[in-house]
Amino acid sequence: MPKTEDVLRDIDDKFDIALGKLLELVSIPSISSESSGKEGIARAAEWLKRELSSIGLGADVIGTNGHPVVLARSSPRATGNEPRLLFYGHYDVQPVGDIGQWKHPPFAPTVIEEDGLHRFYGRGTSDSKSQLWTFIEALRAWKSVHGEFPADVVVVLEGEEECGSPSLADFIEAHRDDLACDVAFICDAEMWSATQPAITTQLKGLVHERVTISAPNPDLHSGHYGAVAANPIRILSTILASLHDGKGRVAIDGFYDEVRDIPDAVRRQWQKLSREPELFADVDLAGGIAEEGYAPIEAMWGRPTVDINGITGGNQGPGERSVLPGSATARLSFRLVAGQSPESIRRRFRSHVERMVPEGCRVEFEGQGGSPAVVLSQESAYLKAAARGLEKEWETPVILRGTGGAIPLVEQLSDALQTECVVIGFILPSDAIHAPDERYDSARLRQGARSWIRIFEEIRAQRPSQA
Repeated sequence: MPKTEDVLRDIDDKFDIALGKLLELVSIPSISSESSGKEGIARAAEWLKRELSSIGLGADVIGTNGHPVVLARSSPRATGNEPRLLFYGHYDVQPVGDIGQWKHPPFAPTVIEEDGLHRFYGRGTSDSKSQLWTFIEALRAWKSVHGEFPADVVVVLEGEEECGSPSLADFIEAHRDDLACDVAFICDAEMWSATQPAITTQLKGLVHERVTISAPNPDLHSGHYGAVAANPIRILSTILASLHDGKGRVAIDGFYDEVRDIPDAVRRQWQKLSREPELFADVDLAGGIAEEGYAPIEAMWGRPTVDINGITGGNQGPGERSVLPGSATARLSFRLVAGQSPESIRRRFRSHVERMVPEGCRVEFEGQGGSPAVVLSQESAYLKAAARGLEKEWETPVILRGTGGAIPLVEQLSDALQTECVVIGFILPSDAIHAPDERYDSARLRQGARSWIRIFEEIRAQRPSQA
Protein backbone atom coordinates (compact mmCIF):
# COMPACT_ATOMS: atom_id res chain seq x y z
CA MET A 1 0.00 0.00 0.00
CA PRO A 2 1.61 3.34 -1.03
CA LYS A 3 2.38 5.77 1.75
CA THR A 4 2.40 9.54 1.98
CA GLU A 5 6.17 9.55 1.67
CA ASP A 6 5.89 7.75 -1.68
CA VAL A 7 3.70 10.56 -3.05
CA LEU A 8 5.98 13.26 -1.66
CA ARG A 9 8.94 11.53 -3.27
CA ASP A 10 7.10 11.50 -6.60
CA ILE A 11 6.63 15.29 -6.37
CA ASP A 12 10.31 15.77 -5.59
CA ASP A 13 11.51 13.42 -8.33
CA LYS A 14 9.35 15.05 -11.03
CA PHE A 15 9.62 18.62 -9.82
CA ASP A 16 11.68 19.87 -12.78
CA ILE A 17 8.95 18.69 -15.14
CA ALA A 18 6.27 20.40 -13.06
CA LEU A 19 8.23 23.65 -12.94
CA GLY A 20 8.79 23.59 -16.69
CA LYS A 21 5.08 23.21 -17.31
CA LEU A 22 4.25 26.08 -14.99
CA LEU A 23 6.67 28.31 -16.89
CA GLU A 24 4.82 27.37 -20.09
CA LEU A 25 1.55 28.49 -18.51
CA VAL A 26 3.06 31.76 -17.28
CA SER A 27 4.30 32.51 -20.79
CA ILE A 28 0.69 32.71 -22.03
CA PRO A 29 -0.54 36.35 -21.72
CA SER A 30 -3.99 35.58 -20.28
CA ILE A 31 -4.94 39.18 -19.42
CA SER A 32 -8.66 39.28 -18.66
CA SER A 33 -9.30 43.03 -18.44
CA GLU A 34 -7.94 44.00 -21.87
CA SER A 35 -9.28 43.03 -25.29
CA SER A 36 -5.73 42.18 -26.36
CA GLY A 37 -5.73 39.33 -23.83
CA LYS A 38 -8.63 37.40 -25.36
CA GLU A 39 -6.41 35.13 -27.45
CA GLY A 40 -4.18 34.43 -24.44
CA ILE A 41 -7.19 33.61 -22.29
CA ALA A 42 -8.38 31.07 -24.85
CA ARG A 43 -4.90 29.53 -25.15
CA ALA A 44 -4.48 29.24 -21.38
CA ALA A 45 -7.90 27.63 -20.96
CA GLU A 46 -7.17 24.99 -23.61
CA TRP A 47 -3.69 24.40 -22.18
CA LEU A 48 -5.15 23.75 -18.73
CA LYS A 49 -7.85 21.50 -20.14
CA ARG A 50 -5.15 19.33 -21.75
CA GLU A 51 -3.11 19.16 -18.55
CA LEU A 52 -6.10 18.26 -16.38
CA SER A 53 -7.16 15.61 -18.89
CA SER A 54 -3.64 14.17 -18.89
CA ILE A 55 -3.82 13.39 -15.16
CA GLY A 56 -7.14 11.55 -15.47
CA LEU A 57 -9.75 14.24 -14.91
CA GLY A 58 -12.64 14.83 -17.28
CA ALA A 59 -12.02 18.44 -18.31
CA ASP A 60 -14.02 20.95 -20.34
CA VAL A 61 -13.72 24.63 -21.28
CA ILE A 62 -17.10 26.15 -20.41
CA GLY A 63 -18.08 29.38 -22.13
CA THR A 64 -19.63 32.26 -20.17
CA ASN A 65 -20.81 35.75 -21.05
CA GLY A 66 -17.18 36.76 -20.56
CA HIS A 67 -14.11 34.55 -20.34
CA PRO A 68 -14.36 30.76 -20.05
CA VAL A 69 -14.11 28.57 -16.97
CA VAL A 70 -12.12 25.34 -17.04
CA LEU A 71 -14.12 22.68 -15.20
CA ALA A 72 -12.74 19.22 -14.43
CA ARG A 73 -14.15 16.29 -12.49
CA SER A 74 -12.80 12.94 -11.37
CA SER A 75 -16.08 11.03 -11.68
CA PRO A 76 -19.80 11.25 -10.97
CA ARG A 77 -20.31 11.88 -7.28
CA ALA A 78 -20.00 8.74 -5.19
CA THR A 79 -22.96 7.58 -3.12
CA GLY A 80 -20.87 6.53 -0.12
CA ASN A 81 -19.12 8.56 2.58
CA GLU A 82 -16.20 9.68 0.44
CA PRO A 83 -16.04 13.49 0.52
CA ARG A 84 -16.12 15.61 -2.59
CA LEU A 85 -13.36 18.22 -2.70
CA LEU A 86 -13.49 21.28 -4.94
CA PHE A 87 -10.30 23.15 -5.84
CA TYR A 88 -10.46 26.70 -7.18
CA GLY A 89 -7.85 28.86 -8.86
CA HIS A 90 -7.80 31.54 -11.54
CA TYR A 91 -5.67 31.53 -14.67
CA ASP A 92 -6.24 35.14 -15.76
CA VAL A 93 -3.69 37.82 -14.88
CA GLN A 94 -3.42 41.56 -14.42
CA PRO A 95 -2.29 43.84 -17.27
CA VAL A 96 1.44 44.42 -17.59
CA GLY A 97 1.24 48.18 -17.04
CA ASP A 98 4.33 50.21 -17.92
CA ILE A 99 6.63 47.71 -19.61
CA GLY A 100 9.53 50.07 -19.01
CA GLN A 101 9.35 49.31 -15.29
CA TRP A 102 9.95 45.59 -15.84
CA LYS A 103 13.54 44.37 -15.57
CA HIS A 104 12.43 40.89 -16.64
CA PRO A 105 10.02 40.18 -19.52
CA PRO A 106 6.48 39.58 -18.24
CA PHE A 107 5.72 36.58 -20.47
CA ALA A 108 9.09 34.89 -20.97
CA PRO A 109 9.87 33.39 -17.54
CA THR A 110 13.20 31.78 -16.76
CA VAL A 111 14.60 30.55 -13.47
CA ILE A 112 17.23 32.86 -11.97
CA GLU A 113 19.33 32.06 -8.91
CA GLU A 114 19.42 35.06 -6.56
CA ASP A 115 19.37 35.67 -2.80
CA GLY A 116 19.71 31.94 -2.22
CA LEU A 117 16.50 31.20 -4.13
CA HIS A 118 15.58 29.97 -7.59
CA ARG A 119 13.16 32.70 -8.70
CA PHE A 120 11.15 33.14 -11.87
CA TYR A 121 9.60 36.41 -13.00
CA GLY A 122 6.48 37.09 -15.00
CA ARG A 123 2.91 38.30 -14.85
CA GLY A 124 0.85 35.66 -13.07
CA THR A 125 3.77 33.81 -11.49
CA SER A 126 2.40 34.40 -8.00
CA ASP A 127 -1.13 35.64 -8.75
CA SER A 128 -2.18 33.04 -9.38
CA LYS A 129 -0.82 30.45 -11.80
CA SER A 130 1.66 29.06 -9.28
CA GLN A 131 -1.19 28.60 -6.82
CA LEU A 132 -3.43 26.51 -9.05
CA TRP A 133 -0.42 24.54 -10.20
CA THR A 134 0.30 23.37 -6.63
CA PHE A 135 -2.96 21.44 -6.34
CA ILE A 136 -2.87 20.19 -9.94
CA GLU A 137 0.60 18.77 -9.36
CA ALA A 138 -0.50 17.27 -6.03
CA LEU A 139 -3.49 15.58 -7.67
CA ARG A 140 -1.22 14.25 -10.44
CA ALA A 141 1.26 12.79 -7.96
CA TRP A 142 -1.41 11.19 -5.78
CA LYS A 143 -3.10 9.58 -8.78
CA SER A 144 0.27 8.44 -10.16
CA VAL A 145 1.22 6.65 -6.94
CA HIS A 146 -2.18 5.47 -5.65
CA GLY A 147 -3.90 4.86 -8.98
CA GLU A 148 -6.84 7.00 -7.87
CA PHE A 149 -7.53 10.48 -6.55
CA PRO A 150 -7.72 11.13 -2.78
CA ALA A 151 -11.49 11.74 -3.01
CA ASP A 152 -14.10 12.84 -5.50
CA VAL A 153 -12.46 15.88 -7.10
CA VAL A 154 -13.78 18.98 -8.85
CA VAL A 155 -11.40 21.60 -10.25
CA VAL A 156 -12.66 25.08 -11.19
CA LEU A 157 -10.25 27.46 -12.93
CA GLU A 158 -11.68 30.91 -13.57
CA GLY A 159 -10.68 33.35 -16.32
CA GLU A 160 -12.18 36.57 -14.90
CA GLU A 161 -10.99 36.93 -11.31
CA GLU A 162 -8.74 39.89 -12.09
CA CYS A 163 -11.64 41.83 -13.61
CA GLY A 164 -14.16 41.23 -10.84
CA SER A 165 -15.60 37.80 -11.77
CA PRO A 166 -18.66 39.24 -13.58
CA SER A 167 -19.74 35.88 -15.05
CA LEU A 168 -19.06 33.73 -12.01
CA ALA A 169 -22.47 33.93 -10.32
CA ASP A 170 -24.28 32.81 -13.49
CA PHE A 171 -21.75 30.01 -13.98
CA ILE A 172 -22.29 28.72 -10.45
CA GLU A 173 -26.06 28.81 -10.85
CA ALA A 174 -25.89 26.95 -14.18
CA HIS A 175 -23.57 24.25 -12.79
CA ARG A 176 -24.89 23.77 -9.26
CA ASP A 177 -24.88 19.98 -9.51
CA ASP A 178 -21.36 19.87 -10.95
CA LEU A 179 -20.04 22.13 -8.19
CA ALA A 180 -21.84 20.55 -5.23
CA CYS A 181 -19.14 19.51 -2.77
CA ASP A 182 -18.35 19.01 0.90
CA VAL A 183 -15.59 21.62 0.95
CA ALA A 184 -14.09 24.10 -1.49
CA PHE A 185 -10.37 24.78 -1.21
CA ILE A 186 -9.62 28.26 -2.56
CA CYS A 187 -5.93 28.53 -3.40
CA ASP A 188 -5.39 32.26 -3.89
CA ALA A 189 -4.06 33.67 -0.61
CA GLU A 190 -0.91 34.62 1.25
CA MET A 191 1.36 32.83 3.66
CA TRP A 192 2.25 34.56 6.91
CA SER A 193 5.95 34.49 6.05
CA ALA A 194 8.29 32.60 3.75
CA THR A 195 8.51 29.80 6.34
CA GLN A 196 5.12 29.96 8.08
CA PRO A 197 1.83 28.96 6.39
CA ALA A 198 -1.51 30.64 6.95
CA ILE A 199 -5.22 30.03 6.41
CA THR A 200 -7.37 33.06 5.65
CA THR A 201 -10.63 33.17 7.59
CA GLN A 202 -11.82 36.70 6.82
CA LEU A 203 -11.94 38.47 3.43
CA LYS A 204 -13.13 41.92 2.47
CA GLY A 205 -15.77 42.65 -0.13
CA LEU A 206 -14.99 44.69 -3.22
CA VAL A 207 -16.66 47.38 -5.32
CA HIS A 208 -15.03 49.04 -8.35
CA GLU A 209 -16.15 52.46 -9.60
CA ARG A 210 -15.04 54.74 -12.41
CA VAL A 211 -16.13 58.38 -12.28
CA THR A 212 -15.69 60.95 -15.07
CA ILE A 213 -16.24 64.70 -14.65
CA SER A 214 -16.83 66.61 -17.91
CA ALA A 215 -16.84 70.37 -18.43
CA PRO A 216 -19.32 72.09 -20.78
CA ASN A 217 -16.36 72.69 -23.16
CA PRO A 218 -13.73 70.53 -24.87
CA ASP A 219 -10.03 71.08 -24.12
CA LEU A 220 -9.24 74.80 -23.88
CA HIS A 221 -6.14 77.00 -23.83
CA SER A 222 -5.36 77.38 -20.13
CA GLY A 223 -3.83 80.80 -20.64
CA HIS A 224 -7.05 82.16 -22.11
CA TYR A 225 -9.62 80.38 -19.96
CA GLY A 226 -7.83 78.94 -16.92
CA ALA A 227 -9.04 81.69 -14.62
CA VAL A 228 -12.71 81.43 -15.55
CA ALA A 229 -13.71 78.11 -17.17
CA ALA A 230 -14.41 74.82 -15.36
CA ASN A 231 -11.40 72.56 -14.85
CA PRO A 232 -12.54 68.92 -14.42
CA ILE A 233 -9.23 67.87 -12.85
CA ARG A 234 -9.60 70.50 -10.13
CA ILE A 235 -13.25 69.51 -9.57
CA LEU A 236 -12.38 65.82 -9.45
CA SER A 237 -9.46 66.46 -7.08
CA THR A 238 -11.75 68.33 -4.71
CA ILE A 239 -14.24 65.46 -4.75
CA LEU A 240 -11.55 62.84 -4.15
CA ALA A 241 -10.04 64.87 -1.30
CA SER A 242 -13.48 64.99 0.35
CA LEU A 243 -13.73 61.19 0.64
CA HIS A 244 -11.74 61.11 3.91
CA ASP A 245 -11.68 63.28 6.99
CA GLY A 246 -8.61 64.21 9.02
CA LYS A 247 -8.90 61.06 11.15
CA GLY A 248 -8.68 58.64 8.24
CA ARG A 249 -12.40 57.88 8.24
CA VAL A 250 -14.42 57.73 5.05
CA ALA A 251 -16.58 60.89 4.91
CA ILE A 252 -19.38 59.56 2.69
CA ASP A 253 -22.75 59.89 4.43
CA GLY A 254 -23.91 56.55 5.81
CA PHE A 255 -20.74 54.70 4.83
CA TYR A 256 -20.43 53.05 8.26
CA ASP A 257 -24.14 52.48 8.91
CA GLU A 258 -23.97 48.74 8.16
CA VAL A 259 -20.49 48.09 9.58
CA ARG A 260 -20.20 45.49 12.31
CA ASP A 261 -17.59 45.97 15.02
CA ILE A 262 -14.58 43.68 15.08
CA PRO A 263 -15.39 40.99 17.69
CA ASP A 264 -13.30 41.30 20.84
CA ALA A 265 -11.85 37.79 20.49
CA VAL A 266 -10.77 38.45 16.90
CA ARG A 267 -9.35 41.84 17.82
CA ARG A 268 -7.21 40.24 20.55
CA GLN A 269 -6.04 37.60 18.08
CA TRP A 270 -5.05 40.24 15.53
CA GLN A 271 -3.35 42.46 18.12
CA LYS A 272 -1.16 39.51 19.05
CA LEU A 273 -0.28 39.01 15.39
CA SER A 274 0.50 42.71 14.98
CA ARG A 275 3.59 42.21 17.14
CA GLU A 276 5.02 39.72 14.67
CA PRO A 277 7.97 41.26 12.74
CA GLU A 278 6.90 39.57 9.48
CA LEU A 279 3.71 41.61 9.16
CA PHE A 280 5.23 44.74 7.65
CA ALA A 281 8.71 43.46 6.85
CA ASP A 282 8.39 44.23 3.14
CA VAL A 283 6.32 47.43 3.22
CA ASP A 284 7.19 50.89 4.54
CA LEU A 285 4.05 52.51 5.98
CA ALA A 286 5.59 55.99 6.17
CA GLY A 287 3.16 58.57 4.82
CA GLY A 288 0.18 56.28 5.09
CA ILE A 289 -2.95 56.94 7.12
CA ALA A 290 -4.79 54.41 9.29
CA GLU A 291 -8.23 55.12 10.68
CA GLU A 292 -7.91 56.67 14.12
CA GLY A 293 -8.53 54.20 16.93
CA TYR A 294 -7.40 51.13 15.02
CA ALA A 295 -4.03 49.44 14.71
CA PRO A 296 -2.75 48.96 11.14
CA ILE A 297 -3.64 45.26 11.13
CA GLU A 298 -7.19 46.04 12.27
CA ALA A 299 -7.58 48.70 9.59
CA MET A 300 -6.24 46.31 6.92
CA TRP A 301 -8.42 43.34 7.79
CA GLY A 302 -11.40 44.67 9.71
CA ARG A 303 -12.29 48.21 8.60
CA PRO A 304 -13.79 49.39 5.29
CA THR A 305 -11.77 51.58 2.96
CA VAL A 306 -11.90 53.51 -0.29
CA ASP A 307 -8.79 53.87 -2.43
CA ILE A 308 -8.05 55.95 -5.50
CA ASN A 309 -6.43 53.60 -8.01
CA GLY A 310 -5.81 55.98 -10.90
CA ILE A 311 -6.48 59.46 -12.26
CA THR A 312 -6.36 60.57 -15.90
CA GLY A 313 -7.12 63.83 -17.72
CA GLY A 314 -5.48 66.61 -19.65
CA ASN A 315 -1.84 66.47 -20.66
CA GLN A 316 -0.45 62.95 -20.24
CA GLY A 317 2.32 63.29 -22.83
CA PRO A 318 6.05 63.88 -22.43
CA GLY A 319 5.97 67.51 -23.56
CA GLU A 320 4.37 70.63 -22.14
CA ARG A 321 0.84 71.37 -23.26
CA SER A 322 -0.96 74.17 -21.45
CA VAL A 323 -4.41 72.66 -21.65
CA LEU A 324 -7.56 73.13 -19.63
CA PRO A 325 -8.95 69.57 -19.95
CA GLY A 326 -12.47 68.85 -21.08
CA SER A 327 -12.77 65.85 -18.76
CA ALA A 328 -11.02 63.93 -15.98
CA THR A 329 -11.50 60.37 -14.78
CA ALA A 330 -10.70 58.50 -11.58
CA ARG A 331 -10.85 54.80 -10.78
CA LEU A 332 -11.64 53.77 -7.22
CA SER A 333 -12.01 50.58 -5.24
CA PHE A 334 -14.01 50.10 -2.07
CA ARG A 335 -13.00 47.33 0.32
CA LEU A 336 -15.99 46.31 2.40
CA VAL A 337 -16.40 44.52 5.73
CA ALA A 338 -19.11 42.28 7.13
CA GLY A 339 -22.55 43.89 6.99
CA GLN A 340 -21.88 46.28 4.12
CA SER A 341 -23.80 45.94 0.87
CA PRO A 342 -21.98 46.63 -2.42
CA GLU A 343 -25.14 48.18 -3.87
CA SER A 344 -25.59 50.49 -0.89
CA ILE A 345 -21.97 51.65 -0.95
CA ARG A 346 -22.11 52.35 -4.69
CA ARG A 347 -25.33 54.36 -4.25
CA ARG A 348 -23.94 56.40 -1.35
CA PHE A 349 -20.71 57.16 -3.23
CA ARG A 350 -22.52 58.34 -6.34
CA SER A 351 -24.80 60.59 -4.29
CA HIS A 352 -21.73 62.07 -2.58
CA VAL A 353 -20.13 62.88 -5.93
CA GLU A 354 -23.26 64.23 -7.57
CA ARG A 355 -23.76 66.76 -4.80
CA MET A 356 -20.31 68.21 -5.49
CA VAL A 357 -20.48 68.58 -9.29
CA PRO A 358 -20.77 72.29 -10.25
CA GLU A 359 -23.64 73.55 -12.35
CA GLY A 360 -22.94 73.20 -16.07
CA CYS A 361 -20.63 70.20 -15.61
CA ARG A 362 -21.75 66.58 -15.74
CA VAL A 363 -20.70 63.33 -14.13
CA GLU A 364 -20.74 59.77 -15.50
CA PHE A 365 -20.24 56.57 -13.54
CA GLU A 366 -19.15 53.11 -14.62
CA GLY A 367 -19.30 50.09 -12.35
CA GLN A 368 -21.67 47.32 -11.44
CA GLY A 369 -21.92 44.33 -9.19
CA GLY A 370 -19.37 43.74 -6.47
CA SER A 371 -18.89 41.23 -3.70
CA PRO A 372 -19.63 41.44 0.03
CA ALA A 373 -17.17 40.51 2.77
CA VAL A 374 -16.90 36.94 4.05
CA VAL A 375 -16.12 35.63 7.54
CA LEU A 376 -15.35 31.89 7.68
CA SER A 377 -15.58 29.61 10.68
CA GLN A 378 -12.35 28.81 12.48
CA GLU A 379 -13.96 25.65 13.90
CA SER A 380 -14.38 23.81 10.59
CA ALA A 381 -13.17 20.21 10.63
CA TYR A 382 -11.79 20.65 7.11
CA LEU A 383 -9.96 23.82 8.15
CA LYS A 384 -8.43 21.95 11.08
CA ALA A 385 -7.39 19.09 8.80
CA ALA A 386 -5.79 21.59 6.43
CA ALA A 387 -3.98 23.25 9.33
CA ARG A 388 -2.58 19.92 10.51
CA GLY A 389 -1.37 19.11 7.00
CA LEU A 390 0.30 22.48 6.56
CA GLU A 391 1.97 22.22 9.95
CA LYS A 392 3.42 18.84 9.08
CA GLU A 393 4.93 20.11 5.83
CA TRP A 394 6.23 23.46 7.11
CA GLU A 395 7.03 22.23 10.64
CA THR A 396 5.55 25.35 12.24
CA PRO A 397 2.08 26.38 13.47
CA VAL A 398 -0.44 27.78 11.02
CA ILE A 399 -1.55 31.41 11.42
CA LEU A 400 -5.29 32.10 11.08
CA ARG A 401 -5.39 35.50 9.44
CA GLY A 402 -7.58 38.06 7.75
CA THR A 403 -6.90 39.89 4.52
CA GLY A 404 -7.78 43.12 2.81
CA GLY A 405 -8.24 41.24 -0.44
CA ALA A 406 -11.40 39.83 -1.97
CA ILE A 407 -12.16 36.49 -3.64
CA PRO A 408 -15.73 36.66 -5.03
CA LEU A 409 -16.02 32.88 -5.32
CA VAL A 410 -15.80 32.42 -1.55
CA GLU A 411 -18.95 34.43 -0.89
CA GLN A 412 -20.76 32.95 -3.89
CA LEU A 413 -20.04 29.32 -2.99
CA SER A 414 -20.80 29.93 0.68
CA ASP A 415 -24.08 31.65 -0.14
CA ALA A 416 -25.38 29.97 -3.31
CA LEU A 417 -24.30 26.38 -2.59
CA GLN A 418 -23.99 26.51 1.21
CA THR A 419 -20.51 25.09 0.75
CA GLU A 420 -17.79 25.28 3.35
CA CYS A 421 -14.68 27.10 2.08
CA VAL A 422 -11.06 26.90 3.21
CA VAL A 423 -8.76 29.63 1.84
CA ILE A 424 -5.10 28.66 1.50
CA GLY A 425 -2.22 30.03 -0.54
CA PHE A 426 1.53 30.37 -0.77
CA ILE A 427 1.92 33.97 -1.99
CA LEU A 428 4.06 36.56 -0.17
CA PRO A 429 3.76 40.37 -0.21
CA SER A 430 7.30 40.48 -1.60
CA ASP A 431 6.13 38.67 -4.76
CA ALA A 432 5.24 42.05 -6.36
CA ILE A 433 1.65 40.97 -6.93
CA HIS A 434 -0.03 43.23 -9.56
CA ALA A 435 3.28 45.12 -9.93
CA PRO A 436 6.23 45.06 -12.35
CA ASP A 437 8.57 42.09 -11.96
CA GLU A 438 5.98 39.87 -10.30
CA ARG A 439 7.83 36.77 -9.12
CA TYR A 440 7.76 33.44 -7.34
CA ASP A 441 10.30 30.83 -6.29
CA SER A 442 10.66 27.12 -6.87
CA ALA A 443 10.99 26.22 -3.16
CA ARG A 444 7.50 27.47 -2.35
CA LEU A 445 6.10 25.83 -5.46
CA ARG A 446 7.47 22.47 -4.37
CA GLN A 447 6.36 22.83 -0.76
CA GLY A 448 2.97 24.09 -1.88
CA ALA A 449 2.38 20.89 -3.86
CA ARG A 450 3.68 18.79 -0.96
CA SER A 451 1.36 20.65 1.42
CA TRP A 452 -1.69 19.43 -0.48
CA ILE A 453 -0.50 15.83 -0.13
CA ARG A 454 -0.31 16.31 3.63
CA ILE A 455 -3.80 17.84 3.60
CA PHE A 456 -5.21 14.94 1.55
CA GLU A 457 -3.78 12.50 4.08
CA GLU A 458 -5.34 14.40 6.99
CA ILE A 459 -8.74 14.44 5.30
CA ARG A 460 -8.57 10.71 4.61
CA ALA A 461 -7.63 10.05 8.24
CA GLN A 462 -10.61 12.09 9.39
CA ARG A 463 -13.92 10.27 9.67
CA PRO A 464 -16.41 11.68 7.11
CA SER A 465 -18.97 12.25 9.85
CA GLN A 466 -16.56 14.62 11.57
CA ALA A 467 -16.36 16.84 8.48
